[in-house]
Amino acid sequence: MHLVTLDRSDDPRLRDYTELTDVSRRRLREPAEGIYLAESVKVIERALAAGHRPRSALVLEKWIPEVTPLLEEWDVPVYVGPTALLEEVTGFVMHRGALASMHRPEPPTVADVLRDARRVVVLEDIVDHTNVGAIFRAVAGLGADAVLVSPRCADPLYRRAVRVSMGATLQIPWTRIAEWDEAAPQLRDAGFEIAALALSDTAVDLADFSAHPPERVALVLGTEGDGLSRAALDAADTVVTIPMDRGIDSLNVAAAAAVALWSLRV
Repeated sequence: MHLVTLDRSDDPRLRDYTELTDVSRRRLREPAEGIYLAESVKVIERALAAGHRPRSALVLEKWIPEVTPLLEEWDVPVYVGPTALLEEVTGFVMHRGALASMHRPEPPTVADVLRDARRVVVLEDIVDHTNVGAIFRAVAGLGADAVLVSPRCADPLYRRAVRVSMGATLQIPWTRIAEWDEAAPQLRDAGFEIAALALSDTAVDLADFSAHPPERVALVLGTEGDGLSRAALDAADTVVTIPMDRGIDSLNVAAAAAVALWSLRV
């Protein structure tokens, strides 16, 4: 680790930290460039604990004592500057004091993710990074083993998703699946029953489903607003619903994930 004091916001060495408020650009750039950002000392610590390699860090001066123990053994630059300058670089005030650019790990295969899992959550086209992060946090805290994400689902390694998950997206095994005509046979071949969480006249009450849960179950959650696609529902072995009161038809997808995972704990 070597400290580099910044005196200009357009330093080309800071490219990893630019355009951070442009979600559409970053969601394309980061996978293409093989990076992701860990925000806050705690998340950086969890990224390193997961075996991920840092590229560099961007730190407010007062946070150097917190970051040094984490990065002192790594041969990486740690860029240091005042609040105003770092805000020019990132586009926001760094309240959490530190960002680290990390090498994005190679995703595991679906077979590797499923091999030792019993409870898997499948995210179909969920676009809000906050929801993705909250679901990963529920997966970590409520005993599920892995997450599969659809081709159009938001990136679990996007900065906001990592932060909201409290680093769980760095700890829980996950990977992307193909479309349902390929993904459903992969799940069934691995011994999973596919349970779609959705509204349906023929849906099974979550309490009844969780009373005698399958040995291995893949719980499928759909995009905000529209819910699961027709293809996902057709691929499901069972449709499960959370009964609601007072005219409310459903919960936020992250809340629904937490309720369902709590109910399925064994």
